[in-house]
Amino acid sequence: MQDVFSALGTDHAEVKQMLLALENSPGSSDGAGQTVQAARYEVVQRLVTDSSRHEAAEEQLFWPTVRKELGNGDSLADEAIAQEKEAKEVLDRLEKLEPADPEFDQLVATYIPAARQHIEFEETRVWPELREALSQAEAQELGDKVQKAKEIGPTRPHPHTPANPTLLKTLGPAVAVTDKLRDAVAGRGA
Repeated sequence: MQDVFSALGTDHAEVKQMLLALENSPGSSDGAGQTVQAARYEVVQRLVTDSSRHEAAEEQLFWPTVRKELGNGDSLADEAIAQEKEAKEVLDRLEKLEPADPEFDQLVATYIPAARQHIEFEETRVWPELREALSQAEAQELGDKVQKAKEIGPTRPHPHTPANPTLLKTLGPAVAVTDKLRDAVAGRGA
């Protein structure tokens, strides 16, 4: 059982590793062969899946807590959700492309610094204040809820779905089932 900062921090560390792997591998525009392109494609697919689950859990649980607990919570949450929406739009386009498509490399190059900036925003601007506002028990309870939400969350980005916690808690499970069925049909994540 992890508190919310450890749970989200583990996700951030994994994303940072994927970003580094993408950054340090040549894309098709750099002459990468099919094996490297396939590996980059797999990393992107995992990034899409993991980020989709992570962001959905944050929108359902973390950002509402930030809004409730912090005096500047609305502005922090609004800024983060806007960043997440842009990331979901990029990931939505990226997951539909083949790694040999020139746009694939362009979108990866766009996504990497934006993702790093978003992680830094959360970890340096939001977490310190929220750590002060939550008791250890509250942070633990929120971490447990976030973990459970990620387990049943969507596996694909849905950039046009409003970041409304009530709506996400209601529709999220149905969307997640649909995503998982699409994943099974496509052989994604197998």
